[in-house]
Amino acid sequence: MSAVLEKSVGEPEAELTDGFHLVIDALKLNGIKTIYGVPGIPITDLGRLAQAAGMRVISFRHEQNAGNAAAIAGFLTKSPGVCLTVSAPGFLNGLIALANATTNCFPMILISGSSEREIVDLQQGDYEEMDQLAVAKTLCKGAFRVLHAADIGIGVARAIRAAVSGRPGGVYLDLPAKLFGQVMEAEAGRRSLVKVIDPAPAQIPAPTAVERALDVLRGAKRPLIILGKGAAYAQADNDIRALVEKSGIPYVPMSMAKGLLPDTHPQSAAAARSTVLADSDVVMMIGARLNWLLSHGKGKQWGPPGSKKFIQIDIEPREMDSNVEIAAPLVGDIGSCVAALLRGMGDDWKQPPTEWTEAIRNKKDANIARMASRLGKNSIPMDYHSALRVLRDVIKERPDAILVNEGANTLDQARGVIDMYQPRKRLDVGTWGIMGIGMGFAIAAAIETGKPVLAIEGDSAFGFSGMEVETICRYNLPVCIVVFNNDGIYRGTDVNLSGGADAATTGFVKGARYDRMIEGFGGVGVNATTPDELKRAVDAAMDSGKPTLINAVIDPAAGSESGNIGNLNPKSALTKKGGA
Repeated sequence: MSAVLEKSVGEPEAELTDGFHLVIDALKLNGIKTIYGVPGIPITDLGRLAQAAGMRVISFRHEQNAGNAAAIAGFLTKSPGVCLTVSAPGFLNGLIALANATTNCFPMILISGSSEREIVDLQQGDYEEMDQLAVAKTLCKGAFRVLHAADIGIGVARAIRAAVSGRPGGVYLDLPAKLFGQVMEAEAGRRSLVKVIDPAPAQIPAPTAVERALDVLRGAKRPLIILGKGAAYAQADNDIRALVEKSGIPYVPMSMAKGLLPDTHPQSAAAARSTVLADSDVVMMIGARLNWLLSHGKGKQWGPPGSKKFIQIDIEPREMDSNVEIAAPLVGDIGSCVAALLRGMGDDWKQPPTEWTEAIRNKKDANIARMASRLGKNSIPMDYHSALRVLRDVIKERPDAILVNEGANTLDQARGVIDMYQPRKRLDVGTWGIMGIGMGFAIAAAIETGKPVLAIEGDSAFGFSGMEVETICRYNLPVCIVVFNNDGIYRGTDVNLSGGADAATTGFVKGARYDRMIEGFGGVGVNATTPDELKRAVDAAMDSGKPTLINAVIDPAAGSESGNIGNLNPKSALTKKGGA
């Protein structure tokens, strides 16, 4: 894109371009078609011009939500999602999402306008003055600043390569306001652009490492595979499924890896998770990390110390031995590692002993039967299980839909109740376990895939990004939001211990009608008080594709503090003793 911006007296018109157009051209050259962001000084015209150039520009109500959208777009597409923000406060809002993307290994680029360097460096008090590059460096994979229009192409290229190569993550690109107005000849501008070639090259594992891993696996009597969201990101779906099925090894999917194989697959050990973690003797992790979500590979959950060996597939060598000894580190990209393991297994691979697989099957059957009795209750007011039974059936009938999920109890219970059937269809809070990702994830999922989205939200979680229902309505996206409303954080029955008039710290407005929020923006709002009402409302929303918010009324007494991670929430010793 270029324009005739000026003409010298007595000379023919010169074709010129500027920083605005060069940023857009650089993004388009590298296949980036969508920008998520919030307009304002100094990037307002960048959004306008990008839209005029045929890019899709999705404007949000808050930068953190736009950043979350860009992050999950990166996860879904393996191409960096782009978030565009204004300077200082807008940058800081987006930076939260960038840090979360880096932690979760989602490729994302945060592009922010910034104040002029000469004023910032002398701390002279510019508009929204902040040394944004210095702040960003500590929270993302890479950070770059472009000062000259001729370097925009290189800056964008470096950001793209940094975001997707090796272990993916977040990258910050700082563009001072003065950069956008810089003018140069259009032909020189075109030559300055860079199309990134092979930004995420395959990293082939060492043959000795592959054979070592296979030797450890051959010696296993009670093997287990753990699939992490890195396995889902890799999009090596066919080979991962072939590896699991050829090996015959039971597997447990982490939440965002659900659907790599259907959760109803006979080798799934998710319903016997505690048993297989404790009793296995060899554990192979594919795109999963031994962080807090897996109790760091230690403690009672994992059985006696030294009772098992670990095989770990990861593209980052430093991940190995991060918590426990890794007997067989396999460093490389997941697709290449899994393909190498498949080749090495040959045609005569010996599957695990039947004693192991039958013990898991018996435990699964018992747990599933126990869960079925809880799900079968038609309780009114609804509890988590009666409401989630409905939504489980919705996903079973619509396996191609995207499920977004966040909350405390709403998240924990949904993970165990709702089966997934296809990869990359479940999007949730990820490694940090944070709330606030819901609406950003839902919007990007609808934009990037064109599929209907079902967002299951705790009422507390929804509050972090709820204003984006206007964004959903503005772009007429096929998103159905179900808010599990039990009048509070964890539950709605807590009281003010002082006896004062203020609500309890975890309490919300009683009987709130979240459904009426979306009606104000032209969407469909439904108040559902029974499982039957909830099912009819969700079916209608998913069939119509209209923006819908369903206020699912949950028993205020339902729920436990912090859900399944309540042990991480310390209790006051004085409260335990009856003190105030």
